[in-house]
Amino acid sequence: MSENPTVLWSRPENERPGTPLLVVFHGYGADEADLFSLATQLPDNFTVASVRAPLQAGPGYAWFPLRNDLSYSVAAVTEAAAAVELWLDGVRAEHSSVSLLGFSQGMCMATSLLRHRPADYAAVVGLSGFVVDADGDPFFDDAAVAALKPEVFWGRDQADPVVPEFAIELTNTWMHANVKLTKVLYTGILHGINAQEIGHVGEFLQYKVLNASLDAK
Repeated sequence: MSENPTVLWSRPENERPGTPLLVVFHGYGADEADLFSLATQLPDNFTVASVRAPLQAGPGYAWFPLRNDLSYSVAAVTEAAAAVELWLDGVRAEHSSVSLLGFSQGMCMATSLLRHRPADYAAVVGLSGFVVDADGDPFFDDAAVAALKPEVFWGRDQADPVVPEFAIELTNTWMHANVKLTKVLYTGILHGINAQEIGHVGEFLQYKVLNASLDAK
């Protein structure tokens, strides 16, 4: 990824300073427009930045190769996360806080960024996704995450046909050990998102980010 990835912004540049930032990561084979419509269903205090992944994948893009692909490696994940972090470091000073939202493979990106520098983020939302197996890679500072216990929302359908069971078990174990978890199960969304879930995400962001920042003042 270049230092200037393709990003869809919910507000013009002159209206962004001082607003809380929500960075959105799409899933495998999608693009930055895929989740952008969610911006209108979330608290309008946020500036939403939907980022395009760097690798071509089918009709869209991917953050890293799929796990069953021979070119997959933990290094491919950390390389993608580090590139996003570099871009984020150039914009974060304009914003009152930074939160992350990722769908499917995008949840891997959001949680990997959290696991590298947990103090940088107000909250993380993961939808129909999972965390990667760090496999001992030092990029993942889970001890720092566990010490901080950041706020994480994890929404999914138990009948999701895409995310394998071992990835769910790994994610469940990691979440319960390291974060303040808000976990909600939905019936009938399979590997998707519905209005009820987005309503819950909006409430979570309102309560854990916007209200928390007011309480801190």
